[in-house]
Amino acid sequence: MHELGVTESIAGIVLRHARMNGAKRVLKVNIKLGELTGIVDHYVAFYWDMVTKDTVAEGAELNFIKVPTMARCARCEEDFHIQEYDLTCPRCGEIASDIVSGREFLVESIEIE
Repeated sequence: MHELGVTESIAGIVLRHARMNGAKRVLKVNIKLGELTGIVDHYVAFYWDMVTKDTVAEGAELNFIKVPTMARCARCEEDFHIQEYDLTCPRCGEIASDIVSGREFLVESIEIE
């Protein structure tokens, strides 16, 4: 599973910023996770305990902020939630030309002590 490598990358980012800010402990990590990433949050949470063992991030809570897949219609400029990979604009029937959200995957913030 690619979630192990992803989790190691998240831990690296968190630990680097914790160190730069003199953290004694990381309390919480807020992660934006788009529907299109294919990353399964509970696998990341499972690996988190393993990759942060004996670090200042051990025991930190992971908070996943789910980002829905949204598209924008080029004809009527309607933003709409894509469901079941249907890109048809519910307002005018045109096929959406732009995916505007759902691909996000980033550490949004870290709460430290």
